[in-house]
Amino acid sequence: MNAEFIAMLEHFEKDKGIKREVLIDAVQTAILSAAKKSVEAGRNLRIVMDPHSGALSAQAQLLVVDRVQNKHDEIALSKATPIKPDAVLGEEIWVDVTPKDLGRIGAQTARQAIMQRIRQAEKQMIFEEFRDRAGEIVSGEVRGFERQDVKVDLGKFEAIMPNRERVQTEDYNIGDRVRAYVVAVENTPRGPEIILSRSHPNFVRRLFENEVAEIADQTVEIKALAREAGYRTKVAVWSANSKVDPVGACVGMKGARVKNIVRELNNEKVDIIRWSADVAELVNEALKPARLRSVTLNPEKKRVEVRVDADQLSLAIGKRGQNARLTQRLTGWEINIQEDTSAKDEMKKKVSGAAGGLAEALGVSEDVAASLVKAGLNSIDVFAGVSADDIVGAAGIDPGIAAQIVARIQQTASASQ
Repeated sequence: MNAEFIAMLEHFEKDKGIKREVLIDAVQTAILSAAKKSVEAGRNLRIVMDPHSGALSAQAQLLVVDRVQNKHDEIALSKATPIKPDAVLGEEIWVDVTPKDLGRIGAQTARQAIMQRIRQAEKQMIFEEFRDRAGEIVSGEVRGFERQDVKVDLGKFEAIMPNRERVQTEDYNIGDRVRAYVVAVENTPRGPEIILSRSHPNFVRRLFENEVAEIADQTVEIKALAREAGYRTKVAVWSANSKVDPVGACVGMKGARVKNIVRELNNEKVDIIRWSADVAELVNEALKPARLRSVTLNPEKKRVEVRVDADQLSLAIGKRGQNARLTQRLTGWEINIQEDTSAKDEMKKKVSGAAGGLAEALGVSEDVAASLVKAGLNSIDVFAGVSADDIVGAAGIDPGIAAQIVARIQQTASASQ
């Protein structure tokens, strides 16, 4: 069993990176538990294992007395001095009590206990190594699946990417290399668990820090970030150095930097915008490429009213409201986007005013007059030389009414002569 122990120690030390001292302690503790059933010792008992040969010995802590009354707790001074020449009465000394069959005592029980302790040591090592790595990006290989969760092999350790942390537009296959963000290292009933994510907004943040030197050295700062994983991300950047273009730094020469990030995100759209403390200006930047007519702030309710032309409405809102939704997350203000109808209202007002005067002059209803105005026939002077057919063709009104209008125009012209 000694050789088997040594082989086991070497295996876990090399392959798992667990220190031999930790393994030796686990072995000694496990065998101690099994040996207590066979070694008769009333006081403290310990197991000592030679880390090189694997030789085992059991030692009991006995009290040196003049006359032994309990052999499990005491040792006579005459027997103690050969073990420890300077032993004195009342002293406690360690005495070898190794049974001949210690190597075989509870072999199966000891093996199970050892494996349990080694697993505990391995899990503790995972926790110690990764507890300070939360917030970093790691790389691993897809090892398998547990329902919708993805198991990722990180080398010495295994991590899990829960379904909630997956990008739903991505498919993962066993053997795929993936990079992911370490969300947390959690202590669960099963031991430490490394939780990974590819959908977390900070995954994009860390990618920018790794790719853009100006962000890494804090020349450029990511002020805000909003993400819908797999579809679109908005990143607002700023620099205290007026000589540095924060957007340009993130985009890189010929877009090289942002292309690398987009490639890692499997072509997720990434909008890089210039951050501003002025909310109206920030909203205007965030909703690009849509052109905004007006931006009105309501600081009390933290609401932004945005007005755009009809042809810009769908662009500003975005597919399934995505552009507006991400802008809202980015700014922290409620965004309300509506069509700007001020021009239409003004035109309607003008048409209504012109139609009222024309209706009175021609003796027609306001609806007919409005049709005439819309056709460009917006004053009496315009009707000079115009036939009833011309009016019908231009305004699409009833031929009889058109004839009445022509007669009214001619009558008015004759009266003025």
